[in-house]
Amino acid sequence: MAVTTIDTNNKLIRFTQQINREFVRENMFSPYMSEALNAIIRLRMELKQGGEDMNIPIVTRLTGSGVATSTLVGNEEKIDNYGMRLRIEWARNAIVTTKAESQKDSADIFGEARPLLTDWGMELQRDELIAAFMALPTETLPTSSGGVRVNGIQYDLATATQRNTWLTDNSDRILYGASTANAVSGVHATAVATLDATADKFTAPNLSLLKRVAVNASPRIRPYKTRDGYEYHVCFAGTNTFRDLKVSLETINKDARPRERMGPNGAPDNPLFQDGDQIYDGVIVRMVPEISSFVTNVWTDLKTAGDSSGRVEPVFLCGQQAAVFGWGQMAKPTFRKEDDYGFITGTGIEMAYGVAKMFKKHPNNGTALKQWGVATGFFASASD
Repeated sequence: MAVTTIDTNNKLIRFTQQINREFVRENMFSPYMSEALNAIIRLRMELKQGGEDMNIPIVTRLTGSGVATSTLVGNEEKIDNYGMRLRIEWARNAIVTTKAESQKDSADIFGEARPLLTDWGMELQRDELIAAFMALPTETLPTSSGGVRVNGIQYDLATATQRNTWLTDNSDRILYGASTANAVSGVHATAVATLDATADKFTAPNLSLLKRVAVNASPRIRPYKTRDGYEYHVCFAGTNTFRDLKVSLETINKDARPRERMGPNGAPDNPLFQDGDQIYDGVIVRMVPEISSFVTNVWTDLKTAGDSSGRVEPVFLCGQQAAVFGWGQMAKPTFRKEDDYGFITGTGIEMAYGVAKMFKKHPNNGTALKQWGVATGFFASASD
């Protein structure tokens, strides 16, 4: 029997009309970003009318004992203040095509340009916030028009000497594992090398220790919010450290957390069944998976920095004004004007901003730069 076959060029080809865009996570920092004075990440808008650098005044609380009935003249207290500078830089991207290529497109790929550019901007801001939290404070601003929006010495570019100076200047707000004594050497690489995969993981007791470090720091790290006499901080952690904390809190969540309400999927509203932030000892711990990605792809020396060449990851326990996000221009769409009589189509996005971990000079040390609202913790965090 002679079976008729269809020539390749005559075969019916169906393409899905729905483009499955790569999943891009919303900025996990967004709920903690605002213009309010008590925000963890302060949004500043002063340069929207123009300018290259933004000055951010920082004023500490009064600590003097004052006077009773004795003469106040001559016994006034000086206000400790500092002006932190932030440099603004542009960020732009675009997608361009021609009518010839659009004619071939069966799935409206180029129709995805705007949402793809939006996702690109969100990812960029999230990643640069992570880089800023890990950066070392410096009064040297990025080079003008150098394409750098993260202010500070980025951790992966810092020398051993710069890292040691950062540790010395911020010894009251940096924790290595399960003991403050792990930093006694004053050498960052030595301190990280003490972290072992048993005692120095990100567990509930070590989270409490990191909180105590933040509470006892001077100048103090103000809590994110206070409610009914209770103080709350927020800690950002990667997937590995967040995993270790969840394991440590499993019994506590099972035995102590309320479970009367029902979650959106019918399961009890309990972290054993529902993913989300963990809360313990007045600290809200939020997972930002890209922190772990930074260890894998950017801060690569941390992959083998711990005891027995173990992996180490940072966490950032934050209070008020831990970081600043200064806008020169909010993100807006742009369009190509050189269109070759309408044959070329281009759409883009542009924005101008700078991001930094907030810091100030210590009042008793003219050169020491203190990170203002964040306590940094380093913990052993083996990969799965």
